[in-house]
Amino acid sequence: MTSTISSLSFHIGKSVTISGWLYNKRSSGKIAFLELRDGSGFVQGIVYKPDVAETVWQAAEQVTQESSVIVAGTVAAHPKRPGEFELHITELTIVQLAPEYPLGKKEHGPDFLLDNRHLWLRSKKQWAIQRVRDVAIQAIYEFFHSRGFIKIDTPILTPDACEGATTLFELEYFDQGKVFLSQSGQLYLEAAIMSVGKAFDFGPTFRAEKSKTKRHLTEFWMMDAEAAFVEHEENMRIQEELIIAVVRTALERCAVELAILERTLAPLQHIASLQNKKAPFTRLSYADAIKQLHSLGSDIKDGEDLGNDDESLLTTDSPAPIFIERWPRAIKPFYMKRDPKNPELVLNNDLIGIEGAGELIGGSQREDDYETLQAAIELEGRPDQNISGISICAALAACLTAALD
Repeated sequence: MTSTISSLSFHIGKSVTISGWLYNKRSSGKIAFLELRDGSGFVQGIVYKPDVAETVWQAAEQVTQESSVIVAGTVAAHPKRPGEFELHITELTIVQLAPEYPLGKKEHGPDFLLDNRHLWLRSKKQWAIQRVRDVAIQAIYEFFHSRGFIKIDTPILTPDACEGATTLFELEYFDQGKVFLSQSGQLYLEAAIMSVGKAFDFGPTFRAEKSKTKRHLTEFWMMDAEAAFVEHEENMRIQEELIIAVVRTALERCAVELAILERTLAPLQHIASLQNKKAPFTRLSYADAIKQLHSLGSDIKDGEDLGNDDESLLTTDSPAPIFIERWPRAIKPFYMKRDPKNPELVLNNDLIGIEGAGELIGGSQREDDYETLQAAIELEGRPDQNISGISICAALAACLTAALD
């Protein structure tokens, strides 16, 4: 019976065949322990010399790390680790014998690992990271589809800036002038919601960042979402529900991967437990956040954007993400709707993650009054020809823009 490692729990006591690669090997006298992977997981295979043909034992001695193999054997529960399994191997075929593998057990520097990225991907931690990321993407899709959003594929090559001209990657587009790598799909989604009501995208984003830090990536994947007739409070509630849904899904589907990554689960479990709470994440106005930062020793000035250190200070002791809402209009984009209680503020938020994760989501209610939006565009010094293109989004489209990277 052909099986995968991830489905061995359904075949205890049965003989199965697995195709995969040798991840690690050790031997002791008449026993060889072969750690195998097949893409779905890892399992320890045991070859006991007295119980197998001489050719099988010779193959077990000969096989090298990362060799591709086909093995057959009986599935058994692991005697010491509940919930895990092992394979008592009776047949072993080497499909391709691998040469010496350059990534040993010793620590390697980032330059060496990136030079050998295609091999580094085979490590347990990289395997786990890719699978957790995949589950997070699944959770995002499931969340938005369950709430009536439509997935829209937005262009990678665009004719204009979305997040500021200073971080644009510029390209020549045949003989038709210049185009840019997309900074965000939000403008396309804002046009689309006049048709479908709610829309989201998920794809690569490009920023010609001058800084080289883990928070200033030139390429990353981002999710944008837009919805008509959604106001500020509902916007934040959607964001809370999204984060909680992604965390819950990761906990439910990625137990093995999170264990490999040695991730402390308590903070994630706390966030997941907030599912049915009203306003589960703390809400701070920008003004209150500045006051709190001053009390924590920050020298940030009123009217300034928060830096990485400021975001970390606010969430150091927080068990859940924190909303910072109602920012000064002067430091936010022109399309954000003004707070009716204070026109110098806008109805927006940044959602700051725990443990120094920084900004998880940036969201805002959009300006839905045409005259106000047009005046804001002119105040920005935008050319007249851009006004008509942007104003199609100003038909009572209160929108959510979410960035997850």
